[in-house]
Amino acid sequence: MALGRARRMPLLLRRASSEPLLLLTAFGSVLLATTTLVALITYAAVVTQAGVRQAMAVAPLSTTSARVSTLISADDLQKVDAAVRSRAGAAYGDLPFTVTRSIRSDSYALPGQERRERPDLTRFATYEGIEERSRLVAGAWPREGGELEVALSRSSAQALDLAVGDGFTVVGRLSHQPVRARVAGVFDLLDPYDYRWQGDELLRRGVETGNYTTYGPLVVAPGDFQRNFATNVSASWLAVPDLRDLPRDSLRAVAASVAGLGDDVRRDCGTCATFTRLPDVLKQLDQAALVARSTMLVPVLQLLLLAAYALTLTARLLADHRRMEVALLRTRGAGAVRLGLLAAGEALLVALPAMAIAPLLAPWVLAGLDAVPWIQASGVRLASVPDAGSFAVSAAVALACAALLALPALRGARRTYVEERSALGRGARRSLVQRAGVDMALLTAAALAIWQLGLYGGPVTSTASGGLGIDPLIVTGPALTLLCGGLLGLRLIPVASSIAERITARRRGLAPALGSSQVSRRPLRYAGPALLLTMAIAIGVVSLATSATWRRSQEDQARHQAGADLRVAAPAESPALGGLGRGAAYRALPGVTAAAPVQRETVDFAGMKATLLAMDANRLGQVMAWRADLVSVPVPRLGHDLASARPGVPPVALPGEPRALSLRVRLGLTPPDAVHGEIRLRLVIVDALGAVQETAAVPLGAGAQEARFDLQALAGRSGRLSYPLAVQALLLDLTDLGGLQSVTPALEDLRTDSGAAVPLPGDMTAWTVVGEQPAPPDGFTVQVRPASGQGASGSFRLAVTPSLPTGPALPVVLTADLAAKAGLRVGVTDSVRMGGATRLVTPVAVASALPGTAPGEPALLTDLPTLAYQDLTEGRPPRPVAEWWLAAREGDSSAAAAELARHPEWNQTVVDRQALVRRLRDDPLASGLQGALVLGFLSAAAFALLGFLVNTAVVARERANEFALLRVIGVSRRQVFGLLAMEQSFVVALSSAVGVGIAAVMSVLVVPHIVLSAQASAVTPSVVLDVPWIPVAALPVAVAVTLLCIVAGLARRLSGQGTGRAVRMGED
Repeated sequence: MALGRARRMPLLLRRASSEPLLLLTAFGSVLLATTTLVALITYAAVVTQAGVRQAMAVAPLSTTSARVSTLISADDLQKVDAAVRSRAGAAYGDLPFTVTRSIRSDSYALPGQERRERPDLTRFATYEGIEERSRLVAGAWPREGGELEVALSRSSAQALDLAVGDGFTVVGRLSHQPVRARVAGVFDLLDPYDYRWQGDELLRRGVETGNYTTYGPLVVAPGDFQRNFATNVSASWLAVPDLRDLPRDSLRAVAASVAGLGDDVRRDCGTCATFTRLPDVLKQLDQAALVARSTMLVPVLQLLLLAAYALTLTARLLADHRRMEVALLRTRGAGAVRLGLLAAGEALLVALPAMAIAPLLAPWVLAGLDAVPWIQASGVRLASVPDAGSFAVSAAVALACAALLALPALRGARRTYVEERSALGRGARRSLVQRAGVDMALLTAAALAIWQLGLYGGPVTSTASGGLGIDPLIVTGPALTLLCGGLLGLRLIPVASSIAERITARRRGLAPALGSSQVSRRPLRYAGPALLLTMAIAIGVVSLATSATWRRSQEDQARHQAGADLRVAAPAESPALGGLGRGAAYRALPGVTAAAPVQRETVDFAGMKATLLAMDANRLGQVMAWRADLVSVPVPRLGHDLASARPGVPPVALPGEPRALSLRVRLGLTPPDAVHGEIRLRLVIVDALGAVQETAAVPLGAGAQEARFDLQALAGRSGRLSYPLAVQALLLDLTDLGGLQSVTPALEDLRTDSGAAVPLPGDMTAWTVVGEQPAPPDGFTVQVRPASGQGASGSFRLAVTPSLPTGPALPVVLTADLAAKAGLRVGVTDSVRMGGATRLVTPVAVASALPGTAPGEPALLTDLPTLAYQDLTEGRPPRPVAEWWLAAREGDSSAAAAELARHPEWNQTVVDRQALVRRLRDDPLASGLQGALVLGFLSAAAFALLGFLVNTAVVARERANEFALLRVIGVSRRQVFGLLAMEQSFVVALSSAVGVGIAAVMSVLVVPHIVLSAQASAVTPSVVLDVPWIPVAALPVAVAVTLLCIVAGLARRLSGQGTGRAVRMGED
């Protein structure tokens, strides 16, 4: 009955049901390949889009907004306002956006000062949306109509001594008309440093000092402003688009549209100026997305190759197992077309279910990938519902898999029964690929691709149109190298097996001799699983090396960008925290172990723009995060060399902890009754941390007088001075000399505010007067005469400092590009133009890059005390300390950064190395490669395990009679296991060795070039290959243990087949 039903079953289904193991394996391979590739492609799309959205969500207003500004009158205000809003809407298209307007009036003299020549001033203003971005401290926002109502910031209200309800009258500087107003409210900006208020220092601080002192602004309602003040006013519009849902494919189009906004606005308003950085930002983001997709293509292509080979191996096993059946069908009249249709139908029987199931499984795979820590940290959520694109990818992959499954059967359909029987007895030692030299051809293609990868620095290259695109040859280079290495490794199987056979033949053990003989006689039987295992191990090792290298590169980039654990940039003068108060405040931050002031500026160096960094060379190793390979000189020696030109005479130390200094000075003028301008004296103070700052100038007159200098003012309201302090120099400014022929200053006494006398070295005989103007060199009491031909209005400055060596060369560290362009060599002193003056410099080292500077930017590093003294010898004031670099205990700067964030009044910008590392690692566009590597590695391991398991099971079934016979003649189970273990261990060992070798070559040649910046360029500092040796060593061991467990199970099953099977041999 059952036989009848079987005969009525179609031939296709009968053939499929006769080999359930192989077809289930084929189905598993197709399902694994289809699911993994659908998941990888979906992952790449989701990560790219998520990266774009996250980048847009966190992008600062300064990079996404567009600002339009102009001077305008009341008659044109509404027309221009409508034009700006209309043009912005056309530029942003379907994107939601907001436009806010702000207008400031002309100046008005404060009450009672309208008749002064230089009165204090104020301005009226209106800001659209200021209510949502401010907090009322008192009163209410101004209302239109009736008496003019104004609102002031708290700082301006305090400065003007105004409160809610106070009335006042101001007078226009141009119209001379009085304006009566009443204070309706007092407010605080929620964020004074919001980009919306950039450039409006009056609103941010409440007072603006220049040629005039201006307080305000007086914020009024929009209608009142337009009626009363909209005459020749400064107006600006800020357009802010909502880019959070901007598709990645629309980046270029939106960039092009916004780039034309300025020209469009000028068609309606010829005086309007438009500024926006959004087009450049969108182009860079599109470029970053392209780079991310190109790097994720590398594991995708490797997985494609591995899946194709795994399916080819399964198809070959199935074809080999059916070769006699196909030959018999051919002798009974089945033609090639019929056999081809049977093979294709069988392949579709396997592929079509996989095609339907894979898109449904892919979200589960992505959900599992979502659990990886660094994927979670990026904020990307991968689990999703399959879309039409997923089913389209699944269909394409499944049909390709079906073709791979059918091809070997079609190739075998041409042989006759006799040819198949004859082929069974022949064991070829080389495959068709080797005989045709395909592996050598692939070697040539792979070498060309890797050469181009090294030449262009990445898989993204310039296209003929001038843009960027993915080079197909370069991006397939790693996969070609993987395949080529595996195929070349197969050439080692006959050689290695022959050597093993000769060695084991001399030994007494049966299992090693039989196992090595089996591999030597039929090397191609083991070639398939060996190649699959080789590629899987190579993919695993390369994935581990790429992941470790990428993570280290992010740390290196963050360290280089920050320059230190914390880098704090702040103005030299700030009311809350002054230049000499920052050192103590920063040094007291939790976890901070060292702090160093750094002077940064852009200078002309040998005709080029370069970034100058100057810091205390003795603190170089404490704070600067310098990777050892960036410079050939060890950092301790580098610090010593940079400090070698410091003057030997120390500054005058101040005893105790003074908060002020009193200086008694006598000023002699010749002739005494000459008319002249101001003569001002300043002190240059240096604190214990090396920060240098000059005091406020004190005017001097003829004769004896006492000048008082407030040192605490240099620390600011909340700052503390870093003691001990010292006087480094005195600066004397002489302006508008008039009829003066000579000036003779003489220092008589210097004391602290506690009355302690400051001992002066040798009655100042060790001090000299230096500067650009001639001055007598001996002693402190000097005469300064104008140079011949100098007009009476000449301005002079001289510095009184300790005696310094004449013309010492400034030791510097140069970046390689700067040294090459300037023609400077290490150890050779030369003169260059630097900062507008000619200096002698001695390069002590050349670095590939300097920490804390932009990638590719020429830069130089020098010692801050040496530079400060050299500036003084030229009569220059000390350079302001622009930054502080801080070192944290064990690199943990989180507590210090949190404390700095609690002090916005310190007016500082903080660069946190740890925050930079997190931002770089958590960026979906940058970290997308990590998830692709994880998915690719796990899939490769699954393919290798599945392929090895199937091959072992098929071989065991083919050799069942052989093992049964061995058991009959007395071979023990232990010896059977030894025989199988010998065979498979040979395959595993050789595959592991070749796989690790291929991975080593790929890691060196490929990995450094696929870790790219968002601009598709090499990162700074350069990528250093990082191989995690413990996981790399554990990978082959884990693979070997897993596969030997499979062999042990198989040996147990085969050794149980004893005499019964041997007795039945030949019955069929």
